[in-house]
Amino acid sequence: MNQSFSSSNTQIAWPHIAKLSKWEETFHTLYHWSQIVGKVRLEYMPWINHSWHVTLYVSSRGLTTSLIPHPEGAFEIEFNFIDHLLGVQSVSGEHISFGLESMTVADFYEKIIEGLQQLNIDCNIYTKPVEMPGTVSHFYENTRYDTYDKEAVRQYWLALTNVQQVFTQFRSRFIGKVSPVHFFWGAFDLAVTRFSGNEAPKHPGGAPNCADWVMEEAYSHEVSGAGFWPGTGLGEAAFYSYAYPEPDGYQQAVIEPEGAYYHDEMGEFILPYEKVKAAKNPNATLLSFLQTSYEAAANLANWDRKVLERDS
Repeated sequence: MNQSFSSSNTQIAWPHIAKLSKWEETFHTLYHWSQIVGKVRLEYMPWINHSWHVTLYVSSRGLTTSLIPHPEGAFEIEFNFIDHLLGVQSVSGEHISFGLESMTVADFYEKIIEGLQQLNIDCNIYTKPVEMPGTVSHFYENTRYDTYDKEAVRQYWLALTNVQQVFTQFRSRFIGKVSPVHFFWGAFDLAVTRFSGNEAPKHPGGAPNCADWVMEEAYSHEVSGAGFWPGTGLGEAAFYSYAYPEPDGYQQAVIEPEGAYYHDEMGEFILPYEKVKAAKNPNATLLSFLQTSYEAAANLANWDRKVLERDS
């Protein structure tokens, strides 16, 4: 099926994202903060397949939980990366907020739990991060990470807004089962996943500090997934694409654009963010990566593409 890689005539500039080493302390601080907020959503949301109920979403100001159900009235938590505030808004009209600034993970945890209590929301979350390698501390004990570089965070969020738009365009081409474009705080990535409809072999699990059943359920069915990292595992911001289970010949597939490559250790195709940013048409460049890596997975695994995709 032929797919056009055209995008809107207006090309928004893609912001610079520094090498992770330049803002690594801020990244780790924000990574932990996002897990605290995500776990609040997890506490109250009904289970939705493949852990889709736990995710955050890119908003016009930062990252949001969207509306969370609660007996005392639904509420929403948002990271505001323009004014650098963490806000909790209840449908009752009550709200609390505090400034996002350099503070420990423990201080952030205390502030948000106390803020929720002011809104009559008593929240008992699992207080250790997941999917982080090594030994992890309870949020309320973690004083290791306390740096918050406002400009680095703002630039990263602006990149997310561009990625969100392209991922959404890519998602719109698929009429089979497809995930929202959503932000997984476990791996700190923005992701979108397509499903063939076929069951997959049991996933081996192995994600650090995460029960194997979580990954088993997440990958219960055959997928072609793509996403965006700020630099974890690579040192620089990058896009990724993978297939589970990976079909024979997938690693040798020719993927566009030039500069995309298969990362043997990660088991995924990688496209550095800077390759997209530097392109004449960044949106079309990213779309070509998403489309060609998907086609490699779908063709080699014999997906019924006429049923699963739009004609235009």
